[in-house]
Amino acid sequence: MKKINFQKLIFFCCFFSWLNSFAQADSLKRDSLRFIELPGIVISASRIKENILQSPVTIGKMGMAELKQSAQPSFFDAIENMKGVQMITPSLGFKVINARGFTNTTNVRFVQMVDGVDIQAPHIGAPIANALGPNDLDIAGVEIVPGSSSALYGMNAINGTANFITKDPFLYQGIDIQQKTGVNHFNDNNHSPSLFSETALRWGKAFANRFAVKVNASYTKGTDWYADSRADLNPNANTTTNLSGADNPGSDLVNNYADESPNRKTLTLKGRQYVVSRTGYFEKEMADYGLQNFKADAAFVYRVNGKTDIGYTYRIAHTNTIYQRTNRFRLDDYLTQQHGISVKTASLQLKAYVNTENTGNSYNIRSMAENVDRSFKTDAAWFTDFTNAFNAYPSSGENVAGAMRYARAFADSGRPVANTPQTNALIAKLRDINDWNIGAALRVKTAMVHAEVQHDVTESLLPALRNRYGLQLIYGFDYRNYIVVPDGNYFINPVKAGSNLTYWKAGGFAEATKYLLHNRLKINAIFRVDKNQYFSAKINPRLAVLFVPSQKQSIRVALQRGYRFPSLFEAFSNINSGGVKRVGGLPVMSNGIFENSYLRNSIDAFQAAILNDVNNNHSNVNDAIAKNAALLKKNAYTYLQPEKVTSIETGYRASFFDDQLTLDVDFYYNIYKNLMAQVEANVPFVSAADSVPYYLYDKAKQARYRLWTNSKTVSYNYGGAFGVAWKMPAHFALGANITMTKLDRKEQQDGLEDGFNTPSCIYNISFGNPALFKHAGFNINYRWQSSFLWQSSLATGQVPSYHTVDAQLQYNFANSGLNLKLGASNLFNRYYYSFTGGPSVGGLYYCTATLHVP
Repeated sequence: MKKINFQKLIFFCCFFSWLNSFAQADSLKRDSLRFIELPGIVISASRIKENILQSPVTIGKMGMAELKQSAQPSFFDAIENMKGVQMITPSLGFKVINARGFTNTTNVRFVQMVDGVDIQAPHIGAPIANALGPNDLDIAGVEIVPGSSSALYGMNAINGTANFITKDPFLYQGIDIQQKTGVNHFNDNNHSPSLFSETALRWGKAFANRFAVKVNASYTKGTDWYADSRADLNPNANTTTNLSGADNPGSDLVNNYADESPNRKTLTLKGRQYVVSRTGYFEKEMADYGLQNFKADAAFVYRVNGKTDIGYTYRIAHTNTIYQRTNRFRLDDYLTQQHGISVKTASLQLKAYVNTENTGNSYNIRSMAENVDRSFKTDAAWFTDFTNAFNAYPSSGENVAGAMRYARAFADSGRPVANTPQTNALIAKLRDINDWNIGAALRVKTAMVHAEVQHDVTESLLPALRNRYGLQLIYGFDYRNYIVVPDGNYFINPVKAGSNLTYWKAGGFAEATKYLLHNRLKINAIFRVDKNQYFSAKINPRLAVLFVPSQKQSIRVALQRGYRFPSLFEAFSNINSGGVKRVGGLPVMSNGIFENSYLRNSIDAFQAAILNDVNNNHSNVNDAIAKNAALLKKNAYTYLQPEKVTSIETGYRASFFDDQLTLDVDFYYNIYKNLMAQVEANVPFVSAADSVPYYLYDKAKQARYRLWTNSKTVSYNYGGAFGVAWKMPAHFALGANITMTKLDRKEQQDGLEDGFNTPSCIYNISFGNPALFKHAGFNINYRWQSSFLWQSSLATGQVPSYHTVDAQLQYNFANSGLNLKLGASNLFNRYYYSFTGGPSVGGLYYCTATLHVP
């Protein structure tokens, strides 16, 4: 990686007005506040420690007890069962968290942190699941804030924030060892039963309460779930010639690659026109499904005079898995690292960290399939052979489907056969060519530099405000810079060729809180400003009101607005793939393309109309072009602007019967503007208006683009979630939650708005007992989610509803520190997929042994 020239830190100074506010209940030494003290300390909702009943916005939390009782294989998997959460599964080693709609397989709208530190992979603006996060031995708790958190965290937090809290080495000492062994792929047509293994280690030690250290490491190995859908995404390509289903020569199968639009051509065969695709390869023929992840971290903390902690943390992850964005990728030798330093006092927090990313030997599976196909025969040669073979087939007019099969077999003669030494050698060669027109390599090196400071003015400078007036004032600043080493394929520097590409933002916030009405009314106000290198400053405010009508109840209402700036790949993409160039939406990347292009969907309609006129109305091609030219539409979209969400939410929390029964319910309404998405548009190689239709009929006479832009549609969605937990007699526990999410309406429905991609209903029911017998316990969780429409650039289709059962039994050996857990995820092995184009997920059966040595 080239030397990174760090830009001088710039903190954007913002104007802010303070509202009358109050200090958190924990810090006020008043007897009248004691009644709202509940277990479950949270920091993610207000950047301060507070009891969950006091949180001014919706927040979900799981502590160590709940995580230990979970029937899921890991703490990260257990998040799927939390209220208000949706999780999708692009692979066994890569899961994506979201809340409240508008998601995809790279969810840049949801922020994932460890101890308040962002663990994203810089070039995609989102984490690779929990690859760089904590292992099960070091997790102390999980906090999920669904909905916009932009007022506090800026960044991309307009759909939600997850914070994974790890164990303090001063409090949790000793050695922990964990071995998880399991089996998956039972009754799988693609693979025989396969072993899954994860070994984890934690060591923590404190020295005289002055210095503490902890080290964690884990190694995971297994066989990933297979994505092998054969559904046709282009079923109507040849309906004018009555060729459909298995006889459709223009099919585009979901998990077959190199049969997509750039790999199709309209052929005139014996006077009729047919849409024909190249044959392509299935994903399982082009990708290794071996899963492997090694990760480790070390933390060193020095405590000065018992008041100030100075810490350094290092994280590293080496990952081999399947990953999905616009295409499916095989990540091999994918390396992410993080160095972080922090200083914490009672009133001041400073953090600085650097995330680095090296994609190693990763590759694009679709580009691999396309270029394996083209390695033995160019597109032009293949379609010529296909045409000649069809015309030579006897009586093809009477048996068109048979002629099509014959022509395909002839054109495919000599084609590389999957899973042979020769094809494997070809794949090894192509995965090292960093040009998707002729190879498949993903060669990206990036870094993200972040620094922030947070100061509690009341704690350090004005304690009288807190003690006398119940007032707490906090402010903070942060700066972030992305640095990309241009690889010439995925990223270039459009301003200074050969130099590193940089992309920075800076921001600041002020937060105020106050108690009124004898400490039963809490008002929380946040004012945040963020400035991006390419955009004007954006204001992210939040106003929240919390009312505590009785000792164990609270009612909350919050109004907030959030912005999201484009991620690196949305802003600066520069990729040629299969004849289509994906270009970032900033003017510096796509100047001139928007203005001179025509919408791809109008070109498709134009070409389909010509096909119909030639085949069914006996028109010649030129006449059909002239007749249907009006179907072509100029591209009206333009350069990227930040996304914007305005949200209002309300909620109610309560605890009854001496905390034996707890309730939590929330409702929200969101308005999204400028949702970022991709528009496909082509530029004809001619400027004369009367020639444009003829050039847009011929794929060889136009440049094809996929441009990042904003939808013109204003989208509205609403929903809510309800959760209940009942601590029953004899240690039994019953819990249930339901999450409702609905896309209300779209004002314009321009067809470009990002996919909502969210089931309207998800519910979970759990029942368990950690001490059913003296040392044994169990837990069972049932999950159901409704069918929903998945829309993405890879594939669009209806995702069927599905339900799963997870279960576990565990036994604690007395006085030995050993715990055995026998569990199953998807106990009844009912295969399902969580999104169109994703893998089919079956049962995972596991046994986990955990040993603690003080």
